[in-house]
Amino acid sequence: MKLTIYTDGGARGNPGPAAIGVVIYQEGQPFKKYSEFIGTATNNEAEYQAVIFALKKVKLLFGKKKAKKMEIEFFIDSELIVKQINHQYKIKEENLQPLFIKVWNLMFDFDQIKFSHIPREKNKEADRLLNQELDAQEKKQTLL
Repeated sequence: MKLTIYTDGGARGNPGPAAIGVVIYQEGQPFKKYSEFIGTATNNEAEYQAVIFALKKVKLLFGKKKAKKMEIEFFIDSELIVKQINHQYKIKEENLQPLFIKVWNLMFDFDQIKFSHIPREKNKEADRLLNQELDAQEKKQTLL
């Protein structure tokens, strides 16, 4: 089984209020969409959190046995995160190192995972989901 996953993470203020957006496609069709407010984070931390969320969610949805046979292709608009995960860039920021390790450890639960960089305009749905979450959080804060 092959899944295609688009993830995005963002923060307003960097660091600031942050959220993630995840869109999972199965056999070319939209399968699941998720967004979540993650608290205060940097843009890069949010990008990693989106990948971590997606990997955990896929494992929960399909189970450990099916996950082991699964091929996943991630599309991410953060070139930095893609190049770090693909071992093309060193991870110099201490706050990103534990997040990289979480991604790395989760990857062992799947057969094959590929990470590709895409332009921001090709990641509109995941971006829309995270911004929708940030807007909702902002609205909550103004009501308090």
